Amino acid sequence: MSSASILGIDVGGTKVESALVDADGSVRTAHRHPTNADRGAHRVVDDIVRCVRSCLSQASRRAVAAGVGVAGQVDPETGVVRSAPSLDWREVPLRERLEDALDLPVTVANDVRAITHGVWTHGAGRGTDNLVVVFVGTGIGGGIVSDGHVLEGGQGLAGELGHTTLMPYGRSCRCRSRGCWEAYAGGWALGERARQAARTDPEAGAALIERAGDVESITGRTVHEAYDEGDPLATRLVDATAEYLGLGLASVVNAVNPERVVLGGGVIEGHLSYAEEARRIVRAQALRPAADEVEIVTSELGGRAGTVGAATMAWTHHEGREATQKPPDSQAGRPT
Repeated sequence: MSSASILGIDVGGTKVESALVDADGSVRTAHRHPTNADRGAHRVVDDIVRCVRSCLSQASRRAVAAGVGVAGQVDPETGVVRSAPSLDWREVPLRERLEDALDLPVTVANDVRAITHGVWTHGAGRGTDNLVVVFVGTGIGGGIVSDGHVLEGGQGLAGELGHTTLMPYGRSCRCRSRGCWEAYAGGWALGERARQAARTDPEAGAALIERAGDVESITGRTVHEAYDEGDPLATRLVDATAEYLGLGLASVVNAVNPERVVLGGGVIEGHLSYAEEARRIVRAQALRPAADEVEIVTSELGGRAGTVGAATMAWTHHEGREATQKPPDSQAGRPT
C-alpha cells in the first residue's frame, strides 16, 4: 500500500479535476480539464478519462483505484448517476464506463458525500464522530457523520440538506419542488433573486446591471463583487442570504445534533461573513444544549476538497475490498 495512491475525481458542469492522493490525504499530482455538459454524457466521460491520464502521466506512483464525486444523486451500489442537473445527466452508468476505460475499480458518490469523507478524515472534521458538512456553491450539498458512520440512506440520498424545506410553498427550486433551502441560500438562487430585484427596481440595481452588462447576466458572483464595494442592493441580498443560511443550519442542528458543522464551498470560502452569521443565528435559534455545544467551522481543504474527498472515500472502499480478499489468518495477523 505504501507505493500506491488513489485517484480522486471531481466532476462538475464546467470542469473535471483529478488528483493522485496518498492515504494521508496528500496530493501528489493534479490536473484540471474543461467539460461541456451540452455535448452529452459520453463526451464528458471522455473528458474525465483525458484528465485522469494527464494526471497519471505526471506521477511516479501507480493508482490502485479511483473515487468520483458528482454533483447529483448517485446509486452507491451500482455507481449509476440517477440525476445530475448541472451535467444534464439522468441514469448514466458512470462507474461501469470509467472502470472499462481506466481498468481500475471505481467508486462513485454524490460530490459532497465524498467531500464529507475527506473533511472527516483529513480536514476540519477530524476527531469527531458526529459531524455535518455543508458546502455552499452553485447549490447546497451536505453530508452527515453519525456515531462514526457516514450516512448513506436507503437509496444513497442521505445528506440532501439543500432540498429540505425552508419556506413552505416558497421559491421554485431546480429540483422541481418549492421553498428548498438551496432556493434561498444557494449561489444560483442569489443570482436569481438579484435579477428579480434589478428588474423590479432598475435604479437600485444599476450597479449590478452595469457590472454584469445586462439584467439577465447578473449572477451570484456579480452580487458578491458589488457587495465587496458596498453596493446597497448587493448588501441587502447578501445579508438575506446569510440569514437564510443560518436559519437552515439551525434546523439541521436541531435534527442531527452534530458536535461540529463544517462549512465550505465557493460561496463560504469567498465570504467568511456567511459563517459568522450562521454561528450567530444557530446560537439564537437552535435548541439548547445542541446550539450551545456545536462547533461551526470552515473547511481546511479549500479547492482540494472535491478530489481529496473522492479519493478518501475510495480508500475506504479499497481497504474493505482488500480485507475481504485476504485469507482469514492473514486478516487476523496470526502465523499459520
